[in-house]
Amino acid sequence: MGHVEIPDTDLSGPVGLRGAPRPRTAASRNRTAALEQLWRAPTAQRDPAGRAPARRRPEPGQALAALTDLLGLAGPAWLLLHTGDQPRPVAAAAVAGLVWAGLRGARGRYTDRPRTAPGGAFGAVGDWLVLIGLLAVLHTAAGSPVDPATAVVAVAPGLLVATAVAGLRRWPRSGRRVRRVLLVGEASGVGRAAELLNSRTDHDYCLVAAIPVGAARLELDGVQVPGRLASCPADDDVTTVLGGVYAHAADLVLVAPGPQLTGDRLRRLGWGLHDGGVALSVVSELSGVAAERVRPVTAAGLTLLHIAPPLRGGPQAVLKNVLDRTGALFGLLTLAPVLLAVALSVRLSSRGPVFHRQVRQGQHNRPFTMWKFRTMVAEAESLKAQLAASNEVDGPLFKMRGDPRVTPVGRMLRRTSLDELPQLVNVLLGHMSLVGPRPPLPEEASRYDEREHRRLAVKPGLTGLWQVSGRSDLTWQETVSLDLWYVDNWSVAADMGLLARTVRAVADGRGAY
Repeated sequence: MGHVEIPDTDLSGPVGLRGAPRPRTAASRNRTAALEQLWRAPTAQRDPAGRAPARRRPEPGQALAALTDLLGLAGPAWLLLHTGDQPRPVAAAAVAGLVWAGLRGARGRYTDRPRTAPGGAFGAVGDWLVLIGLLAVLHTAAGSPVDPATAVVAVAPGLLVATAVAGLRRWPRSGRRVRRVLLVGEASGVGRAAELLNSRTDHDYCLVAAIPVGAARLELDGVQVPGRLASCPADDDVTTVLGGVYAHAADLVLVAPGPQLTGDRLRRLGWGLHDGGVALSVVSELSGVAAERVRPVTAAGLTLLHIAPPLRGGPQAVLKNVLDRTGALFGLLTLAPVLLAVALSVRLSSRGPVFHRQVRQGQHNRPFTMWKFRTMVAEAESLKAQLAASNEVDGPLFKMRGDPRVTPVGRMLRRTSLDELPQLVNVLLGHMSLVGPRPPLPEEASRYDEREHRRLAVKPGLTGLWQVSGRSDLTWQETVSLDLWYVDNWSVAADMGLLARTVRAVADGRGAY
């Protein structure tokens, strides 16, 4: 469920602003003034004794992100400069780290406010190129003896750290500041928004109350209704909503627009709320679209939302492919002792081969052979038909707790996800990506409908949203929804965040069976 922040702007500014309506004649100006007088929204005076809505405070995560960027660049820079016998490596690394963190802060990388500048991997690369330019100027001005080529190599790790931090900050985390939300709208829109907000916990919005518009019955369990707006615009619209805000200490009014709450009425409500110091957001009908793909523009007095298409090529796709191949190669080399130990335990603990090869459907429904460590008895496939009635998940998947085909060693491998490590070979060969949807079996893919088939628009992954969100504990529709969100909204920065979250998910072990 997307929502659009409505900034507190003055629409009566200079005439001729692009996209803003403007009167063309004296007569039209007179008519406009009369209409503004007729439809002027009442201004609610804040009760000095009343409880004011909470003000936004800087999040500790912003300072932590800045410190991480500083240390993530300064630390490796010092090490590389010191190893390269460059003069005064501590001072050079400290200056580079401070400039980097200051530059990122000045460009708004540590705030959660909407901005039109690119973020994530693109934003980090742009910031890094600016950093190189600034350091070149400082190098020339100060007459630094540090070798320029060595300096560029020394600050390169800072780019990788910043990209990973940007990916981590994109995803919901526990401990973030919660927005207390007052929902306003017609009963149907409020009910839908409330159901979605209450059904998930991976966001920062806590629904505290709702104000319906019109006489329709609002059925929301556990949600208080401090007032109701009339079906038609009324003078007490703003005072009613502000009363609900103060009564429940809300700091955000979330409007679900409809035929009875749109246009001038919504505009006047925004005036009153902003005059009262209360933030306003509007629920859009968009779903499954990341905020980074939405760009608001104005035209002829209308607010338009431009939706960028999903990434299917370009620099990010090239960078993702490079990171996949290099990451897989690095993983195979560094984890070679672990792979050998797991292979020996599988071979010595039960009869059958070490590896389990299985045909899966990859990008664009192309089949490939996927590798895993064997976790079941050798005749597992022939026993599957006998266990079909014990399937514990819906849809085309087959999953069951306590599957009798799983060996004791296999159960441990599944619990720790070590059985998936041979898929690094598939990533190295280009069949899979480090991050992506789960690769389906041919019989599963053959039962996909048009919506589910969209999961095959990108390469399947070694990990993904399904891995960090509960794995086998998810229903089939939840799995599909997560995969489709990734297919449409993936980015390199998001992949970095998912890889980091995978470590925690593997350690937790929830849903692994």
